[in-house]
Amino acid sequence: MKKIVLLVLLSAAGVQLFACDICGCGVGSYYMGLLPEFKKRFIGLRYQQKGLRSHLGPDNSSTYLTTDETYHTVELWGALNFGNKFRLVGFLPFNRIHRTNTGNTTTKQGLGDIAVTGYYRMADNKKTIGNKLLVQSLWIGGGLKIPTGPYNAEDKNIQEGSQNSFQLGTGSIDFSLNGTYDIRLQDAGINTNISYKMNLPNQYDYRYGNKFTLNMLGYYKFRIAGKLTITPNAGIQFETSRKDQKAKDIEVFESGGHSTMGTAGIEAALGKFSIGGNFQSPLAQKLGEGKLKAKERGMLYISYAF
Repeated sequence: MKKIVLLVLLSAAGVQLFACDICGCGVGSYYMGLLPEFKKRFIGLRYQQKGLRSHLGPDNSSTYLTTDETYHTVELWGALNFGNKFRLVGFLPFNRIHRTNTGNTTTKQGLGDIAVTGYYRMADNKKTIGNKLLVQSLWIGGGLKIPTGPYNAEDKNIQEGSQNSFQLGTGSIDFSLNGTYDIRLQDAGINTNISYKMNLPNQYDYRYGNKFTLNMLGYYKFRIAGKLTITPNAGIQFETSRKDQKAKDIEVFESGGHSTMGTAGIEAALGKFSIGGNFQSPLAQKLGEGKLKAKERGMLYISYAF
């Protein structure tokens, strides 16, 4: 088990990082965070809001081309366990995007890209240290995203040199490799999620850059009267993206980069119901050669285990 834990930590720290999707903004981003506790299955709703400012001048100054985009996503998500070893997680998003430039706002909304991820539990270890219980689990797997969200090839060329984030879907079939590791001593724990997303070209020969995401959260479970569990959590999320390609070997200048977000959230669970939320604020970022800036993000969610 110690070798498995060491492998996960080394992978998080040392893997060669490539990756786009404008580092979490725009299409194709599926944040995991803490999964609700469940034995067989759960279903829930999540609301996410993200923002991106583009066409920035020197020192993040605004110009007449500066554009603000806000992404709202309402997402049906859930998971199903098959025995003790297999888990299937699915996402069905509905997106609404606002783009504002020189006082004019353009809006589009509709179904996003559906994604499914399968996991296999590599390890599940419980032992007592002193009078406290140490619990560790490791899940690894892979995912598939299908192009159910509309993709408009004309929208990527609204402004010369613009990033291609004003889309409801990528128009491409994409794959991911995923890993989740959780270690908890009694009620205090650390949860780590790693994802590497590999994007294929769509029918218009546009390819979003591959994306690597690392999310680490520390948490503590406060158990009240044996029924209510409140779990505050905090940590960081690191994302790095390779540049998009608008044709073979032709990169999009205003794309790619990396960002580090600080995360704070809380979850409350009562019986089979869980409700929670989190807030993410940029700690450091360099996106689109300095011409893009990610804004704060927020998420609210509710789930039912059955």
